[in-house]
Amino acid sequence: MPIKQPAPTHLQDEHVVLEPLQLSHVAALEAAAADGELWKLWFTSVPAPGETRAYVAKALQGQTDGLMLPFAIRESGSGEIVGTTRYYDIVADPARLAIGYTWYARRWQKSHLNVACKRLLLRHAFESLACIAVEFHTDHRNLDSQRAIERLGACREGVLRAHKRRPDGSLRDTVCYSILASEWADVNRWLALRLARLAERRIEQP
Repeated sequence: MPIKQPAPTHLQDEHVVLEPLQLSHVAALEAAAADGELWKLWFTSVPAPGETRAYVAKALQGQTDGLMLPFAIRESGSGEIVGTTRYYDIVADPARLAIGYTWYARRWQKSHLNVACKRLLLRHAFESLACIAVEFHTDHRNLDSQRAIERLGACREGVLRAHKRRPDGSLRDTVCYSILASEWADVNRWLALRLARLAERRIEQP
């Protein structure tokens, strides 16, 4: 069954709003990236100061071409834009896509927000777009990212060696994961439990 072509939409729960990425988000994304100077992390693609407009424009061109669907991440409590994420590698038949290009301001890393965002994106992919599989790809040296993907309940499929270039031009091996539509019900229950625990832990912090 072919995928229902992803179109810009708002996805939200009590923790986060994923809103269609726009050039109007540039200043807020620059501020988010400055929290931790994220562009200095050599295994990520966070735009450096002055490069965010081009980064957003390229994502929007991918959307126009039907290859991507990018979002800005807004934390519900503060109303602040704290990062970005997107669908990419969208394939019509068999219906599948990848979730990635995700980054958060340092103060929100390893918080409940990542689980909330991924749950919204997975739900939309499986329940609205009728995907049969959702993929995740990460640098083999980015162990934090690999652990985070595994905690979502994704299955590690393998490694593509010398797969693509990092921002500094060096070659990276890409670790590949996936979740199937047949696994979504169990993954959804697991993510709901994790999200509740992580959110409660954050509330309890002084």
